[in-house]
Amino acid sequence: MKRVLLVAAVARNGVIGNGPDIPWSIPGEQAEFKQLTLGHTLVMGRTTYESIGRPLPGRTTVVLTRDRDWSPGHPDVLVARSLVDAFGRAATRDGEIIVAGGAQVYAEAMPLASEQVISEIPLEPDGDAFYPAIDPRVWQVTDRERFDGYDRVWYSRTT
Repeated sequence: MKRVLLVAAVARNGVIGNGPDIPWSIPGEQAEFKQLTLGHTLVMGRTTYESIGRPLPGRTTVVLTRDRDWSPGHPDVLVARSLVDAFGRAATRDGEIIVAGGAQVYAEAMPLASEQVISEIPLEPDGDAFYPAIDPRVWQVTDRERFDGYDRVWYSRTT
């Protein structure tokens, strides 16, 4: 199996979203996400995909949904009915498997991931979607990059 990375922007209080929105705007953070994910396969939930509204250029998109009638409205977007199915579809594509949200998908994928790349956002916004707790007995910080307005932290699985 290919390497699985979880990539997320997470506020100090664990918030990753509020409805269809990201509750902050930090210049450069989304450009760093783009640079990190270009050429890879993104696995995301339906709600996350719908909040973006389109497949992101230069990346394969696999959308995870239980709704058998749902269609992405784009011929290049792959649809999966389970995380195993999503990873199977992603494994046949270029690059690594990058989980890009939302909260349920992160929680389900965390036990299968080898790395996490977290943009730590120094805010405590209101929100209704939260990133799962990162257990320090399982995850070790291997790198930290400081940017203007956030830190990007790399975690590797230790167990």
